[in-house]
Amino acid sequence: MPVQAIAFYLLAFVTLASGLLVVSAKNPVHSVLFLITAFFSAAGLFVLLGAEFLAMLLIVVYVGAVAVLFLFVVMMLDIDFAALRQGFVNNLPIGGLVGLVLVGEMIAVVAAVSSNGAAAKQALPNASPGGVPNTEVIGRVLYTDYVFFFQLAGLVLLVAMIGAIVLTLRHKPGVKRQDIGKQVARTPKTGMELVQIKPGEGISE
Repeated sequence: MPVQAIAFYLLAFVTLASGLLVVSAKNPVHSVLFLITAFFSAAGLFVLLGAEFLAMLLIVVYVGAVAVLFLFVVMMLDIDFAALRQGFVNNLPIGGLVGLVLVGEMIAVVAAVSSNGAAAKQALPNASPGGVPNTEVIGRVLYTDYVFFFQLAGLVLLVAMIGAIVLTLRHKPGVKRQDIGKQVARTPKTGMELVQIKPGEGISE
């Protein structure tokens, strides 16, 4: 059996098994670990198909989005960090197992792509015309034919990010807030204050 076929069946099995464990695991931390495993396995399938750009997007966007999501959960919820550290030790074995699976998948993908050429060149000879990688082809189309739509999408995401920051901004008593107008209108006289300190006495605010 070719190395490409072995890598495909291995990645497909791990993807399906990880997806099933995501919805069946009772521990949410385990579910996240299995979800990351499923993302990596799907990215390996994209690499076997010669679509390395989609594989990169799957890793950067989805895995990064999961990490950011849990970061916001930790910031917004009242979590006992002592219990969280104790749970880290309990989840360490399954985390190590997931890491070993990911390393095995990467070795399988590298072996499948490097042996006898990429699988995409064998199954899909016209996927990248002229031998140009699909990342470069997508970049040429994205920044020429669809450059205005790309800029508009970036503007929409910027507005959404600012709106999320404004909606979650809370006024807390005793916390100093930034006054941009006051900072812009500041002069050297108002920006610096000379204080006469008496010997043996400190400065009180």
